[in-house]
Amino acid sequence: MNKLLAVALAFGTLAPSLALAEKIAIVDLQRALEETEDGKKAKAKLKSDFDRKQKELDEKQEELKKMKEEFDKKAPLLKADAAAAEQKKLQDRFVELQQIYSRLQQDLAKKEQEATSGIFRKLQGVVGQLSEKAGYDVVLEKNSAVVWGKSSLDITNEVIRTYNTQGGGGKQK
Repeated sequence: MNKLLAVALAFGTLAPSLALAEKIAIVDLQRALEETEDGKKAKAKLKSDFDRKQKELDEKQEELKKMKEEFDKKAPLLKADAAAAEQKKLQDRFVELQQIYSRLQQDLAKKEQEATSGIFRKLQGVVGQLSEKAGYDVVLEKNSAVVWGKSSLDITNEVIRTYNTQGGGGKQK
């Protein structure tokens, strides 16, 4: 319901502008991000970081699993206070693993944001350049405001091509 209300409000505020617009285009910035050379490089680096951190996490998880198996074997032989101490040690390691996982997730999200925000800004610059050149009155982002549009209105391929040709959208070659 909230999404529907948000779309209705967005359309309500866009409707007067769209009514006056003679030339409209659509761009899929997410696809452009993924298909530009800079976006591919950023994605590969993020995947490499993720894989390395996932390996580290898997090793710690395996370590904890072995500790639990050892505890399960010797628990019946331990006195109550010794068993409780060992169990607390296991729980502490589990909590530590959860904290590491959370920290790694936050770290990866931050790196993704840092890697993509600059590319998005450059993409917006390219969209602006192309819009001025082609005389578009309005360019809509395909994934946030467009429910449907003719494929002929989609300038995403041209944005990707221009971005890559300009070496990241910042300068003309």
